Amino acid sequence: MTYWSWETFFDAFPIIITGINVTLGLTVVSFLLALAAGFIWLLLESTPFKAFNFIIYWIREFIRSTPPIVQIFFLYFAWPMVPYIGMSFTPFVAAMLALGIHFSTYISEVYRSGIESVDKGQWEAATALNFSVKDKWFSIVLPQAIPPTIPMLGNYLIILFKEVPLAATIGVVGILSIARSYGAQTWSYLEPLTIVAILFLILSYPSALLVRALEKKMNRQFDKKNTKVKVTE
Repeated sequence: MTYWSWETFFDAFPIIITGINVTLGLTVVSFLLALAAGFIWLLLESTPFKAFNFIIYWIREFIRSTPPIVQIFFLYFAWPMVPYIGMSFTPFVAAMLALGIHFSTYISEVYRSGIESVDKGQWEAATALNFSVKDKWFSIVLPQAIPPTIPMLGNYLIILFKEVPLAATIGVVGILSIARSYGAQTWSYLEPLTIVAILFLILSYPSALLVRALEKKMNRQFDKKNTKVKVTE
């Protein structure tokens, strides 16, 4: 039977924490990719061609409905074997693309909800004032659409952070991969995996509190806005 060893814990901690930069780096670049790709999904589904929109919709649904780990494996192991492509990725790039594209399908819906929350009168006013498309979006729509989406985007960032350990399955050397390697060398998995759990807790819990605070702040602002509208009416 394996018992807890503080000696093993303190020996493993400085080794495992060396992988935190890779874990955080993969989280950040994947999320930035998801933010950018989310806009692309939204634009592709907003074309005047219904057949094209239908195809894009089902591609997005397919990506969203399949597990991220399957997509990671596909990009790393199967994509290089696709005829006429033959492009291979490093483990880090394959994980970044898979996680970024997967979460972009959810983030596109967040963008859509934010845009749809803009009052119809704002669109009509921008059109009546003969605003250009650029001015309409950057001066009227986006300043009102983006703030309500911040809490939801924050939640997806935390979820993405928790999915990053999946990248260890293809050799990305983050904290989970280092913990598994340490356990294999010492036959002590309890302490290193506990360290991984603690690190994820330390990093994700404050982020969750921040997201909740932002959400409450946005709700208060929304309630104040509604109160002003009712008073005006």
